[in-house]
Amino acid sequence: MKIPKRKLFLLIIFAYVAFSLYAAYNVFFSTKVISRVHRVVKKEAGALSGGVRDGAAPFFADEWNPWEDEQVEYNSALNKKREAFKQYMGKIDKTKPKRYKVQIWGKAAIGLYLWEHILEGPLNPTDKVAQWREGELQSGKIDFSFYTGPAVVQGHVPLDMNSLVLVLNGREQQKVSYSTRWLEHVQALVQSHTVSHVAVVLLGNEHCSNEWIGPHLKRNGGFVDLLFVVYDSPWVNDKDVFQWPLGVATYRQFPMIRPNAQLITSNRPYLCNFLGTLYRNSSREMLMHVLKHSGMDKECITAPREKWLPQETADSLRQYQTALAQSELTLCPVGINTECYRIYEACSYGSVPVVEDVLTPGSCAAGPSSPLRLLKAAGAPFVFISDWRELPSILEREKGMSQEQRVDRRRRLLEWYASFRQQMKERFTEVIEENFFKNV
Repeated sequence: MKIPKRKLFLLIIFAYVAFSLYAAYNVFFSTKVISRVHRVVKKEAGALSGGVRDGAAPFFADEWNPWEDEQVEYNSALNKKREAFKQYMGKIDKTKPKRYKVQIWGKAAIGLYLWEHILEGPLNPTDKVAQWREGELQSGKIDFSFYTGPAVVQGHVPLDMNSLVLVLNGREQQKVSYSTRWLEHVQALVQSHTVSHVAVVLLGNEHCSNEWIGPHLKRNGGFVDLLFVVYDSPWVNDKDVFQWPLGVATYRQFPMIRPNAQLITSNRPYLCNFLGTLYRNSSREMLMHVLKHSGMDKECITAPREKWLPQETADSLRQYQTALAQSELTLCPVGINTECYRIYEACSYGSVPVVEDVLTPGSCAAGPSSPLRLLKAAGAPFVFISDWRELPSILEREKGMSQEQRVDRRRRLLEWYASFRQQMKERFTEVIEENFFKNV
């Protein structure tokens, strides 16, 4: 049957209207529930704070999320792991030994012996004549920082810690005046609560006359907690005053010597050496007389001079180091004090010091272990004599030693000196820890 075109057109119009009405009904009037398994439900901000406002239905975002439950479980487990790791790191921090900071101001050349030879710390720049040099190292529980050089002046040194070690020279009045100004500067820092703890390493007077620093010690009402002093001072009590080694002459650029196989095993052509000043009517004149009279002066390197020279030239330093390296023994007659740089410089090269073991005039402590009580207490393997007339017999015994015996003795001396420096490092660190940080 053939349908008229008019009726077909009307039928199409009717179907279109009916479909439009059905679609509109589904969009605006349907109450079908959206399953949470297949939809992520998001409510309006108003719904979060108090339910549906003004009777409006909640808003549902059609975001597909088939792994919602798994993601929740994963995030929960991840948070637990993070919290456990945080607690673990907290326990590690609590068990870590606490570290402390101490700054050292080297305003005397002996500070270089403390820093480079005892503490074995680095210095930058390496140029020995630089105006400003600094370094850092760790020893025990302490982080040390060190500043030295002519440009290290009062008020211009970075200070970010409250514990300070000041290295000073008190040998003569001019040095004492300079050191006193530094002590007054540090006292002002203590009074302003910038610094809480102070120690002084002092190159003391060779007669042990150090009364000028006494009023600055805490036990006398001052602010200096600890004093490390060179020479056999009667003040030493190992409580707040400790003896400190003189060391090598860093002010004359004597370097840190690292032992090597050549230094230990070489065949040294000379029995002994003495390069130094001959003071009139001193035991040094006796020493040279004994050497010449016995004919042993030909077995030794000697270069006596009549006048003391405060500085070395490059040639004289090289000559001196060569003498130490090429002789088995280094002769160490007394000067103003029995303890001299030569003793430590000889140890650096494995040349056994032959030390004149007599007390010099002055206020230094007298007793069965003096002089050189610090070195003797450490078991120094030196040759101690009380009269240079004993020297010829010592040199004769030396001539009869085998190369193997000499090498063994040289090795033991170098090992002792390294051990001595390590002991001084540990002692210095422990004393500061005990006195500065015991109650921290």
